[in-house]
Amino acid sequence: MGRINDFFVRHVWAPIVLGVVVASVVTWALFGGNPVAAVVRACLYSAAGLGFMLARRRKEKRAAGGSMDRLVRVEQRLRAGETPSDPEDRRIMREIVERRLHQTRNRVPALVFLALLFAGITVLTGFTASPWRTVGLAVFGVVFLGWMIWNSNRQTHRLRTMRDALQSDPAPTAARPADGPPVHPAA
Repeated sequence: MGRINDFFVRHVWAPIVLGVVVASVVTWALFGGNPVAAVVRACLYSAAGLGFMLARRRKEKRAAGGSMDRLVRVEQRLRAGETPSDPEDRRIMREIVERRLHQTRNRVPALVFLALLFAGITVLTGFTASPWRTVGLAVFGVVFLGWMIWNSNRQTHRLRTMRDALQSDPAPTAARPADGPPVHPAA
């Protein structure tokens, strides 16, 4: 699983392509019709997501010192819950964790809005489509929202735990005698 996660971190296009394929299949299965039209719709819906992901990844890569390898290491440590010991790595981890926590500050209202949106679409589909299509959409909505809530809680807990670990476990700093220059600990 770690290799798959590393591949997705390095190649931001891969989860987008996977999402387009899954969205195309789900759209075609729920609404039928021409499969090519389902793929085109899924691609159009995913274009904004791709732009957002590329911009976000560029900022995180810049925060990691411009190196994709360093960003992958930060991701691995964050998933494993390992607090870096190197002061530079700690600074990078702290910056990325704070950036992601800031980005998720409105996650609860967003999840509520998404639940209301799915409920509304399911009700409207119930008025205009067959019962099987309505049930399929309702099951998809419940499963998708359940996964979104579970994943959101897991990621937020992981970020808060790392933030607390980075704040409570300071890296060794240079000791400064009262009347002299800093004395660095022996390596």
